[in-house]
Amino acid sequence: MTCIVGLVDQGNVWMGGDSAGVAGLDISLRADPKVFRNGACLIGFTSSFRMGQLLRFRLAPPPRRPDQDLFRYMVCDFVEAVRLCLKDGGFAHRSNDVETGGFFLVATEGRLFSIQDDYQVSEFNRGFHAIGCGSAYALGSLHTTRDLPGEVRVRKALETAEHFSGGVRAPFLIDCIEAAGQPLPLRAA
Repeated sequence: MTCIVGLVDQGNVWMGGDSAGVAGLDISLRADPKVFRNGACLIGFTSSFRMGQLLRFRLAPPPRRPDQDLFRYMVCDFVEAVRLCLKDGGFAHRSNDVETGGFFLVATEGRLFSIQDDYQVSEFNRGFHAIGCGSAYALGSLHTTRDLPGEVRVRKALETAEHFSGGVRAPFLIDCIEAAGQPLPLRAA
């Protein structure tokens, strides 16, 4: 299920997500968003609505020291807070002494990070990323629309994913956070 798209564009980070809830062959449109703000972060998730609810309402991102590298902060401090949040919320899974969570994107301070289910943090040189069952379609769209404005690119990527993937459905929620952490007005599509 799902397509979450993130795009760094002129110091801002755009993020959009669909509204599909998928269980087997059944699909429903959810009112609770897959893209939301938590403090200075813009987060978009896939994997589980329970995980998203924990990230939205229970996660307290720790403050970053001014002298601390942002990537190091994400790997060490932010992910540790996520791991404890998911564990305490009953979502984290443990098998063969390996703990796993889920997949989500985080935008903060003008940068875009992808958190994998093994809590690995990724940042891509291309300036955009997508996760979920529609991600391959969205990535193709983002690559071919590089001359368009950020919000338009994110919308087209989500529309492309919906066209080709049975697990992606409008309405889409698109939001943007400035490099300084200030949100731009919320947009629904």
